[in-house]
Amino acid sequence: MQRAHETARTLRDNIQRVVLGKPEVVRSLVVAMLAGDHVLLEDVPGVGKTLAAKALARSIDGVFTRLQFTPDLLPSDITGSMIYRTDTREFEFSRGPIFANVVLADEINRAPPRTQSALLEAMSEGQVSVDGTTYPLPKPFIVVATQNPFEFDGTYALPESQMDRFLMRTSIGYPSREVERDVLRSHLVGEPVDQLQPVVSIEDICHAQSMVREVEFEESLIEYLLEVVDTTRQTPGIQVGVSTRGALSYYRGCQARAITEGRTFVTPDDIKSLAVTVLAHRVVPDSVLGVVNRSRVETQIQELVARLAVPV
Repeated sequence: MQRAHETARTLRDNIQRVVLGKPEVVRSLVVAMLAGDHVLLEDVPGVGKTLAAKALARSIDGVFTRLQFTPDLLPSDITGSMIYRTDTREFEFSRGPIFANVVLADEINRAPPRTQSALLEAMSEGQVSVDGTTYPLPKPFIVVATQNPFEFDGTYALPESQMDRFLMRTSIGYPSREVERDVLRSHLVGEPVDQLQPVVSIEDICHAQSMVREVEFEESLIEYLLEVVDTTRQTPGIQVGVSTRGALSYYRGCQARAITEGRTFVTPDDIKSLAVTVLAHRVVPDSVLGVVNRSRVETQIQELVARLAVPV
């Protein structure tokens, strides 16, 4: 377990060298990596979404690819396709950019639903199927997707089934004046993220992911987590609550967060701190004219958790 703690700490510290003043964003990326799940960064352009994903990828001695989602992007551009080899006179599978350890899906809501769905099997099953043949993806595998929540022209909203594949949805936000000054200074001699070196190996990540499942989750805390999930299904103003898959992701995320905190057990703080980022994008609230206010949904989740008694 000590090796897993060291892996999480080393990974977090290296990312924070370039993602300045955003410890919770960095923690979310590390938690998702250890949980073997995916992250959706939703924020305005230019605040560091791509930077955060690249910092995570460069910190791991693995393969990183970037997918720029556009309206003309095809599913085969993601998964790969069969090509005919004239020398062997046979068809051969050419692997697409999805075959990587860290995949940055930039502006994911700019691609049409058919292309978005190409990620669905990869994110949920860790594999892709082409012409009836299944190809496993490398391990570890994480998708860090980005999208702009305020621009609607030429975009396609992610359906609930796709949103449910992300462990977390989080935003970066604008930095403080002091942090922004440090950002400007750090760019005087080039792009800081390009100077990052791998600090953990693929084997370290895989070991840490296996240790996540060993983190103790006391029975009363399991009941507390289930109470939070069940309350989302009964709260006025929420049409659809968190699914069982969402509850399992919540459970695994809490275990991964405990690892990042150097613990071998889950605490109530893990459950409370992850509630908004893990649950808010999994519920479907009552909305006016189909418009969903993200901040209102997150406030509902916060109030919901605040009302529940914390086990002692």
